[in-house]
Amino acid sequence: MPYFTKLLLLIFCLVLLVESRKHRRRRWTSHLDVQRASHIFKKSQDLTKARKGKTEQLLKIDEHDFTMRPAFGGPAIPVGVDVQVESLDSISEVDMDFTMTLYLRHYWKDERLSFYSTNNKSMTFDGRLVKKIWVPDVFFVHSKRSFIHDTTTDNIMLRVFPDGHVLYSMRVTVTAMCNMDFSRFPLDSQTCSLELESYAYTDEDLMLYWKNGNESLKTDEKISLSQFLIQKFHTTSRLAFYSSTGWYNRLYINFTLRRHIFFFLLQTYFPATLMVMLSWVSFWIDRRAVPARVSLGITTVLTMSTIITGVNASMPRVSYIKAVDIYLWVSFVFVFLSVLEYAAVNYLTTVQERKERKLRERFSCSCGIPHSKTMMLDGNYSESDANSLAGYTRNQMVPEEEKPEKVVVHLAMSNESNSSRKRGLKGQVGLRIIQNTHAIDKYSRLIFPGTYIVFNLIYWCVFS
Repeated sequence: MPYFTKLLLLIFCLVLLVESRKHRRRRWTSHLDVQRASHIFKKSQDLTKARKGKTEQLLKIDEHDFTMRPAFGGPAIPVGVDVQVESLDSISEVDMDFTMTLYLRHYWKDERLSFYSTNNKSMTFDGRLVKKIWVPDVFFVHSKRSFIHDTTTDNIMLRVFPDGHVLYSMRVTVTAMCNMDFSRFPLDSQTCSLELESYAYTDEDLMLYWKNGNESLKTDEKISLSQFLIQKFHTTSRLAFYSSTGWYNRLYINFTLRRHIFFFLLQTYFPATLMVMLSWVSFWIDRRAVPARVSLGITTVLTMSTIITGVNASMPRVSYIKAVDIYLWVSFVFVFLSVLEYAAVNYLTTVQERKERKLRERFSCSCGIPHSKTMMLDGNYSESDANSLAGYTRNQMVPEEEKPEKVVVHLAMSNESNSSRKRGLKGQVGLRIIQNTHAIDKYSRLIFPGTYIVFNLIYWCVFS
């Protein structure tokens, strides 16, 4: 038994010894890994530092003063420009401006940045190097707001070639002023310009030019606007003079927009035309239906006023007359004249009825025929009512020159009832019965539509 116990103790000691050695080996291995990782990290830091020194040595940034332009004191440095329009975001008539996103690229040569290269490959950098070298100070003339995109980093690229040629590109969104002429609105075309110019350097120090002429301007085929059709983009250049500083090279990005008319046809022209046509309905309504004709006229006048107010609310307060103003105000005048037309009809009808009343009273007093009968005929009498007059003899009728709307006829009983006399009486009574519509209404049914059609023909021929 004691021998067996000693054997177990010996085995236990051997196990402890083996485990302790394994633990020491793990600790030593982890220590070596840490030292190796630290050595690699230090080595990578050293490589980065060496690369940075190599880059500075290649570009010779520390050896030159980049606050001065290339070839300072010599001839003007040429700076080529090209632009790729990414999007035309919005056109505002109220603010008279537009917003555009574009890629702006500059090309120039700075021999101070030339470096030796066996494979003639360029070196590309981000925006951090731009702050250390000279770049053209191009700005947007007449811009209201502009910014360089910075998501997820500054959208700036700098590419330097071994011979010193530099490509400087940035992604910019700019909101610039556009002088618009609304005299033909909404049948107008607008030409807007984005202008680029050096802020500090005159044409004696810096010469801005389009690198490839009209080919320097590229546009995305997917560019579209809701209210405008983009007709063309083109480039121009000219000199701009400032009395205090001198002459500067200025580049122009011109684009022409033509407004879509279909939206305004649905929202403005068709409603206005329908209101004018609706005002003509009153010419076919009985002149004695005062509430119907008055309410129809007032409704069309108020609707036209609402249309005019809605159109002007979305437009700048310009001091000249627009094409849409001409159409809407002429339509408003037609609607208003239809209301005045009924006022004239109602007034003349009142005057005629007063005359008829006096005429009826005079005939009733002077008539001495015992078997006479006075009837007032108007358009409400049917043909059977007129035929019932066959048994009467016409005694006296209103003179032809007065032509009242309601004819007062004095008829005397007669025993003569032959057929020829009856037919003659029917013809005379039919000529004297005038309908309830006034003569002004009859003429208005032709004059108003005809005049409005002529106005539309002239309007669309002039402005379309």
